[in-house]
Amino acid sequence: MRISKKQRAAEVIELLKREYPEVKCALVYEKPHELLIATRLSAQCTDKRVNLVTPAMFERFPSIEAFAEAEVSEVEEYIKSCGLYHTKAQDIVEMCRVLRDVYGSRVPDSIDELVKLPGVGRKTANLIVGDLYGKPAMVCDTHVIRLTNRLGLSEGKDAAQVEKQLRAVIPPEEGLYFCHRLVWHGRGVCSARAPKCEECALSGVCAEYSKTKAKK
Repeated sequence: MRISKKQRAAEVIELLKREYPEVKCALVYEKPHELLIATRLSAQCTDKRVNLVTPAMFERFPSIEAFAEAEVSEVEEYIKSCGLYHTKAQDIVEMCRVLRDVYGSRVPDSIDELVKLPGVGRKTANLIVGDLYGKPAMVCDTHVIRLTNRLGLSEGKDAAQVEKQLRAVIPPEEGLYFCHRLVWHGRGVCSARAPKCEECALSGVCAEYSKTKAKK
């Protein structure tokens, strides 16, 4: 019997809760703007790498004001190993200038305001409103897009479209931790090139695994 996407989503949520009962954002931060900056650095870079470079940078620039007054070239020296460091450093300094000058050195708590900041897209904005302010959020990074496609909860690779599809089937209060759990699952089990389907707790509700089994 075929199940609806909402039913499938509910089962996935419960299975993920069992596998990852205690879960949080993989990026390490102490202050609101540090999460914003770390998330910008994580684009096309691993969270592990970001966590290696941010402590020294946050010590050198301990506040939004310090980043706003920083030389872009100096910020670049701290983040070279994160890739696209010229653009990221420019975004970080400009972002902090806007936070200082427009928002009174406070990180906004709405997606609409956050996406106005240099270098901030919906993925980053969702993470900020969810992790910092406890608001409903759907953080559609590459892991979430890949896994929800495989599970049969979404279609396509466009983050905005996948976010819209997931919001239709995932209860708002579950969205943030659903995404966090998928990230951990994507790293450890459902990788891009070699998913460990036989070990996967989600295989029983996975559309792609079901198709693969049917072909055998």
